[in-house]
Amino acid sequence: MAKSEKKSKKPSDADKVKTLKKKLKKLQSAHDEVVAQATPSGAASSAAAKIPTAKAKIISPLAPVTFPALPVIEGAEFAAGAAGVKYKGRTDVMLVRLAPGTAIAGGFTKSSTRAASVLDCQAKLAGKQDDSTGAAIIVNSGNANAFTGAAGQASVDAVTGAVADKLGMPRSRVFSSSTGVIGEPLPHDRITAIVGALAGKLDAEGIDEAAEAIMTTDTFPKGAAAEIEGEGGPIRIAGIAKGSGMIAPDMATMLVYIFTDAKIAPDALQKIVSRLLDQTFNAITVDSDTSTSDALIVAATGKSPAAAITDMRGKVARDFTKALKAVMLDLAQQVVRDGEGATKFVEVKVTGAATKLDAHKVAMAIANSPLVKTAIAGEDANWGRVVMAVGKSGAQADRDKLTIRFGDMVLAEKGWRSPDYDEAKASAYMKRPELQIGVDLGLGSAAKTVWTCDLTHRYIDINADYRS
Repeated sequence: MAKSEKKSKKPSDADKVKTLKKKLKKLQSAHDEVVAQATPSGAASSAAAKIPTAKAKIISPLAPVTFPALPVIEGAEFAAGAAGVKYKGRTDVMLVRLAPGTAIAGGFTKSSTRAASVLDCQAKLAGKQDDSTGAAIIVNSGNANAFTGAAGQASVDAVTGAVADKLGMPRSRVFSSSTGVIGEPLPHDRITAIVGALAGKLDAEGIDEAAEAIMTTDTFPKGAAAEIEGEGGPIRIAGIAKGSGMIAPDMATMLVYIFTDAKIAPDALQKIVSRLLDQTFNAITVDSDTSTSDALIVAATGKSPAAAITDMRGKVARDFTKALKAVMLDLAQQVVRDGEGATKFVEVKVTGAATKLDAHKVAMAIANSPLVKTAIAGEDANWGRVVMAVGKSGAQADRDKLTIRFGDMVLAEKGWRSPDYDEAKASAYMKRPELQIGVDLGLGSAAKTVWTCDLTHRYIDINADYRS
């Protein structure tokens, strides 16, 4: 068999079973490690006893049936461990080592109270990248290290410095993220204490455990993947994300890490990522609140056998962009499906707007309206609340040209309730777990689609209890 054929050969069912068994074994090992660290002995016991134990979580009814089988991305290795940043009894730190030659791109919150780790990442990505030494990403959950003054940057320096020293790379190539409670100093010594252990178990197949380590109020880990055929071999993409509440552009309270083996220059990768943000992570909302800590990092290791992507108008570049968008949108929608207390996944599709900005205003006004969202939670076909949201959006609208749909049912048109409106059918439709609200403004050709969820009492329960 030719060498090129061997590289592109797809794994057999037996290979897939073998890989799954290996992952299950690793998950059991990780569980055993967490249990061991959660029940220390001796002098460490009193300190550990002060760390609350993580509470059992109710899995979102909108969660995927299983975590997807993510492909190995050559040049990326993962590890997860328990540092006890906030809770004992759960993994809360992820470490990723990326091979020399890796290009990095990013997208971050525009909050004026950005966390120290966000500011640090932005500064590191602002200049020309020196990829000769590889790169690393370290992430903790349980503490956002936001609004922590000068101590915040000191914690970032301590964590990234420990990783840089252990992995033998400059601090400028180590990117960090933190998620969790705002305003509490980050106990970075707990993280630096396990960097050595994490470095010792870095594994190309460890992305599953990494996805769990970055969760906060998430009820399930989030992953997505894609593959395209490049010139000379396959190009693979695998991504993980966390996010459940404080979700609204720009971007959301999300941490997103996407890895690909594509060969592509950092500036070209950044242009693609920036263009895709508005169609994916900036097109979702759970509660209209913008986080201090949003971070999206895309790493291209360049280890694919395929030729480098240089012609950005060529077929491979277009296919790569389409595949990356699919992964980003999948992860973004999983965040909505895991919205705190969510029981309904809702697509809001606005068409016929006079401008793109107007389409965006109307879509987000509907998706963020507490009245719309609570009506959805109560399975009430109250389309009048959609009328209200359109009116308050600030976009150009004309009562007599407006059409409102739930699914394929026309509820209102030509200035009043549709003569074909059927309350029983509309109410039956609202019982579905996935809904579509359609609004046509009848004024132009601009359109916008966003995704949101309902608003239930469970959202209050989660957030009222968030710091305890």
